[in-house]
Amino acid sequence: MPQIEPLDLLNAYCEGVFPMGDDDGSISWFRPKMRGILPIADFHLPARFARYFKSHPFEVRWNTAFGDVVRGCADRESTWINDTILDTYEELHRIGHAHSAEVWRSGRLVGGVYGVSIGAAFFGESMFSRETQASKVALTSLQHRLHERGFILHDTQWTTPHLAMFGGHEIPCAQYLKLLHRAIQMPANFTDGPARSVLVFR
Repeated sequence: MPQIEPLDLLNAYCEGVFPMGDDDGSISWFRPKMRGILPIADFHLPARFARYFKSHPFEVRWNTAFGDVVRGCADRESTWINDTILDTYEELHRIGHAHSAEVWRSGRLVGGVYGVSIGAAFFGESMFSRETQASKVALTSLQHRLHERGFILHDTQWTTPHLAMFGGHEIPCAQYLKLLHRAIQMPANFTDGPARSVLVFR
């Protein structure tokens, strides 16, 4: 099975390119003409979503079950996360460039999101949910963390209706690359701070 060297993958991200796995174990590379981003400083939290959590608190942990989050994202009928992707991103996590936001309830992992950080850019890869709204909790928690730690770009690759609810939109690749090259040269640290917190929208 082909392997992706971590340095090669990080260099690809710096040029606006990202991988997706195929069923046969191979890897395809993409740089869309229109790129999805999720604003960090102007993150939009739908009012109905915020009200839901007044009575539904979750615990959010960071980087404590990275592999389980990636496998949770892959656990669906059709997935681009093959073994090559899993192994590569677990290695990126080991060297400090891949991170997970994990949503827990009663000691059970019920949702999460993972991605890659380079400088002040975060590249969101995938999310999953095993309980109502859990993936939205993961995304909201991630956005707060990125803002607190000085990130200026959250790349979502494409925009989905789910992301659009939170202000996600697409910009031309040329504009994206300008933002990207600025962000990767700025300092930011995803791992500073506690490994877990209780996220409650009260």
